[in-house]
Amino acid sequence: MAYFETQNISISFGGLRALNGVTMDVRQGEVFSIIGPNGAGKTTIFNCINRYYNLDEGAIVFKDRDITKVGSHVIADVGIARTFQNIELFKNTTVLENLLLGRHRHRRTNLLTEALFTRSARRQELDAREKAEEVIDFLDLQAYREQRVAALPYGVQKTVELGRALAMEPELLMLDEPSSGLNMEEMEDLSFWIADIKEELGITILMVEHNMRLVKEVSDRVLALNFGVPITVGETEDVLNHPEVMKAYLGEEGAAA
Repeated sequence: MAYFETQNISISFGGLRALNGVTMDVRQGEVFSIIGPNGAGKTTIFNCINRYYNLDEGAIVFKDRDITKVGSHVIADVGIARTFQNIELFKNTTVLENLLLGRHRHRRTNLLTEALFTRSARRQELDAREKAEEVIDFLDLQAYREQRVAALPYGVQKTVELGRALAMEPELLMLDEPSSGLNMEEMEDLSFWIADIKEELGITILMVEHNMRLVKEVSDRVLALNFGVPITVGETEDVLNHPEVMKAYLGEEGAAA
């Protein structure tokens, strides 16, 4: 069985079929990208995985466990973290505080032990801060550690959101349009970080992305969607050069040119 897979998943909104029989398998240790024009259903897949939406049909399986109907809070507990296309940070808190929030799934103390600040609570706090500092170093966020997120440039905020997801120590990291709004230099940094997350941290990555340059640079395999229906899946170059994929992006005339 695959490390992570969707099995013939479908969902409709008001009669509109947003996903129609989408099957994919993600192998452990790879970067698997989902591409497609606007409205193809890419982010809808992420929202189904995160349990924001309930599937009409199909199943989602992670490490042999069916997570199709688990509570949304369980998704983090099983080792799946996510970033968002639109930044979802606590903007009136600092970078460090946002990263510490990513440690919540590792919390093992209770209200009493934390109120008394017992040895286990102190150890947990130290562990959380050590991990947050590791993420700060990994993503070169040292200069922003104590700054409020709201005062930071957009590109840095995107990096902080990536850092919060990494602070969770996920096994599967879902990146939703990570290059959106970034300049060329920031996108190059992102490309390096994705490679390092895969190689150095050993985290499997599932990415939704519109920037074909980034997809080409970092992806091992790609799934192409159009109107919620899979076009093709396979090696990156094969998918990007597939005539139906080119038609979906460029239209009949552009693909034929």
